[in-house]
Amino acid sequence: MKLTPGKQKGLQAVSDSRGVIAAAAMDQRGSLKSAIAKEKGIDKNAVSPQMLEEFKSAVSRVLTPHASAILLDPEYGLPAARQRAKTSGLLLAYENSGYDNTRPGRLPDLLDIWSARRLVAAGADCIKILMYYTPFDPPAVNEIKHAWVERIGEECVGVDVPFFLELVGYEEGGDEKGIGFARKKPDVVTHSIEEFSKPQYGVDVLKLEVPVNMAFVAGTKSCKGESAYTREEAKEQFRRAAAAAKKPFIYLSAGVSNDVFAETLDLAAESGVNFSGVLCGRATWKDAIPVYAKQGAKALEDWLQDEGVKNIENVNDRLKAAKPWFSFYGATSAAALS
Repeated sequence: MKLTPGKQKGLQAVSDSRGVIAAAAMDQRGSLKSAIAKEKGIDKNAVSPQMLEEFKSAVSRVLTPHASAILLDPEYGLPAARQRAKTSGLLLAYENSGYDNTRPGRLPDLLDIWSARRLVAAGADCIKILMYYTPFDPPAVNEIKHAWVERIGEECVGVDVPFFLELVGYEEGGDEKGIGFARKKPDVVTHSIEEFSKPQYGVDVLKLEVPVNMAFVAGTKSCKGESAYTREEAKEQFRRAAAAAKKPFIYLSAGVSNDVFAETLDLAAESGVNFSGVLCGRATWKDAIPVYAKQGAKALEDWLQDEGVKNIENVNDRLKAAKPWFSFYGATSAAALS
């Protein structure tokens, strides 16, 4: 395995001294706007760009001293990018917030006035896209998505920047939080990993959901009622999904609480899978949204300095089990891949 100089440099920039990706995520746009509006009791359209920039900047300022990198969006996140710690790398999102809801298949789209080249010029060490995906969608839907990812992969090769692909599973017309989807989720995640590990996509790091819904893992604190899998079955699904990966992979927090994400990472560690870190967003800062909405920027900053730092350190503690991204290729350092 050889890595080009730009890809090697970008991956090192977003990793810690061990080669583990301990990154914060703050690229939410539509969902953040809706959450602030709900807590303020105002219409979503009344949430100004300045509010989003203010929230993102506070998160970046306070949390990046504890993170190897931060994921931001170029729409509202560039002021926050300038306020991150010098030791923290920068990933920039390339996709539009949300998806096309006029057609079936949750089709993605890219930001109109951005390109991989422009994102790198804006300071990106790595580029990330999010895509809703299930291998069980009709081929007519998935062929569109496959070609879309191939194009972005080629664009990232062209400017020699690492490409992070975030996959979020779903079921058209289904309830992704219910036990029915929980039973299907291991197959959705594992088959998605198999697909996008293929070389034609040019993906450098897979940003993944865990292959189980912790709310349905028997015997966990997250499970409050019926279960879809025993603890041992859940660990086997972690191993099965990891075995499908031909690229380094990291876990996303998928909007769960800090306690649930910590328990998730404990289970990943027990499973012995070779994950290379996290990109953790709402599990760190989502409880700050009502604080900001009701009390303003100073209260937000105070909350982040206390609870936010505790949350990110709680996740960081779980990364002792993570493996350096370069070890995925059998290397002992990033330089060995050049």
